[in-house]
Amino acid sequence: MEHVVIIGNGISGVTAARHIRKLSDKKITLVSAESDFFFSRTALMYIYMGHMSFENTKPYEDWFWKKNRINLKKGFVNQINTSSKTLHFSDGDTITYDKLIIATGSKPNKFGWPGQDLNGVQGLYSKQDLENLEVYAPDNKTCKRAVIVGGGLIGVELAEMLHSRDIPVTFLVRESSFWNGVLPKGESAMINREIQRNGIDLRLSSSLKEILSDDKGKVKAIVIKETNEEIPCDFVGLTAGVTPNISFLKNSGIQINKGVLVNRYLETNMTDVYAIGDCAEQRDPIGNRKTIEAVWYTGRMMGETIAQTICGNRIPYKPGHWFNSAKFFDIEYQTYGWVHGKKGKPDYEQHFHWIHKDDNKCITIAYHKDTQIFLGINTFGVRLRHDICDKWLTEKRTTDYVVQHLKQANFDPEFYTHYESDIQKAYQNTFQTIES
Repeated sequence: MEHVVIIGNGISGVTAARHIRKLSDKKITLVSAESDFFFSRTALMYIYMGHMSFENTKPYEDWFWKKNRINLKKGFVNQINTSSKTLHFSDGDTITYDKLIIATGSKPNKFGWPGQDLNGVQGLYSKQDLENLEVYAPDNKTCKRAVIVGGGLIGVELAEMLHSRDIPVTFLVRESSFWNGVLPKGESAMINREIQRNGIDLRLSSSLKEILSDDKGKVKAIVIKETNEEIPCDFVGLTAGVTPNISFLKNSGIQINKGVLVNRYLETNMTDVYAIGDCAEQRDPIGNRKTIEAVWYTGRMMGETIAQTICGNRIPYKPGHWFNSAKFFDIEYQTYGWVHGKKGKPDYEQHFHWIHKDDNKCITIAYHKDTQIFLGINTFGVRLRHDICDKWLTEKRTTDYVVQHLKQANFDPEFYTHYESDIQKAYQNTFQTIES
């Protein structure tokens, strides 16, 4: 019986295992060094905030795996021999495979800052990170101040988590405005204000110089690079992005760059070895997408795709139109298609921006300046239906059409219908001004 081994039990690996089981009777082994059972990584923040228990984050009961004949192995793979198709574990154990799927996800970036390995300094990615957070920042008596380094989505999540326990937070953001490499100017400015409204000490254009230690090897302060200001703290969150977790693949013969290099079929250069999820790097970009996508839904789609290939139906990975969602404290965010910030914005892309007077709802619609074709939309505090936005992108609708039909995309029409008329009026006024 063919043996499929999957390294990593995140959303990518688990989806692959489930779909291979649906399609076949192959022997499946799911390997993880992090946790015994699959859990929802995106729910880690809600455990700390008291909204969920760890048990609540497991989408499947513990008996699910045995019932579906998916073998679980707890262990750390430190070497792969592709010639003998053997995995070597840190405890000396070995496993052989017929097909191997690498789905090892990401790890937080570290940039060689002095003190980055001190106690009380960590990222927010794994179950172990959450456990360490309870040690070093359980309350505002143990942790009198926390510092977060890096202004991405994980950084703002960690800020909200710490804030929920009344721990004062200083937030170092290297850019001149929060996430302005991704968000257009108006949106980025609104999120700056939302972060500050929640009592966070937001330091823009500020980066980390070093982390200072006490006499017991624990963080006691950080130093800001631009000003040499020293900020006393008991915890430092490193949230300056993530990189593929692939250091164990060196000397394996499997080609790696930033991630594991794969083709459109998620195949590596080695026969019967595949890579999916955060650790996979496309040799050639798919449309406007980055070659590495550390996003939940793309990981799930890769898992579904590779299961088909493993089971004899070799198909390419086709992620479709880009979308994503997140939350900035009390403001929900959705994006469909492409709405660029200052980084990478093409010359043909123009934006229509609307913001509500309460300063916690806005939308930005991107369109082609020559054809008026709808390119994408960002929403903050206003929910839209994925299927409708996806349809508009596929049909290449004009911006006029999208604005006039916003009601069709409204996810909560009983609550949000009144914004559509405001948006339409603002749109008409904007384009009347341009035409005149």
